[in-house]
Amino acid sequence: MTKIKLCGLTRPCDIAYANTLRPDYIGFVFAPGSKRFLSAQTATQLQKELHPDIVPVGVFVDEAPEVIAGLLKQGIIKAVQLHGNEDDAYIRHLRSLTDCPVIKAFRLRTEEDAEASNRSTADLVLLDSGGGTGTPFDWQLLQYLRRDYILAGGLTPENITTALSAFHPFAVDASSSLETDGVKNLIKMSAFVNAVRNRKEHDHDKF
Repeated sequence: MTKIKLCGLTRPCDIAYANTLRPDYIGFVFAPGSKRFLSAQTATQLQKELHPDIVPVGVFVDEAPEVIAGLLKQGIIKAVQLHGNEDDAYIRHLRSLTDCPVIKAFRLRTEEDAEASNRSTADLVLLDSGGGTGTPFDWQLLQYLRRDYILAGGLTPENITTALSAFHPFAVDASSSLETDGVKNLIKMSAFVNAVRNRKEHDHDKF
């Protein structure tokens, strides 16, 4: 079964929604400037309410590895998602500080972008259109991927079936499409999760 990540949770009710739906992962955004930004204090409180079977992933943009390692050691997050200019040297540095799964996001616009994601030393790559626009990229570029990936960018309950029928991502990630007036909506979250789970896929684990 394709795994599910619901990103950008910010409120106690968002956690309650997630606990009901049981996605595999949820995302806490620690990138300053994001409308979904969380302080470490707020994330700590939310994580305490999260079901233990759901993996909290911290989303960062060019954050100091030491800051990320601190959040991991406190147990606020259990995996890392990098959306900035972090390269393999950065990932090596982070791994020298803490042992955690690392996801690196790539904006997929060309075959060269796909090749760059193939070369990344991250445990997983996340592929989207970039900038949190909530719009899909050209999915035909996925044919150049030779590794497991998380598909993101403009995924909705309406188009997720098409994506999963044509491709076989390790996981799918949604955020803005799950919102109404800038906050998570349980009906939209449920529709997305149900649409993914209605697709029968081979079960495989990465972390």
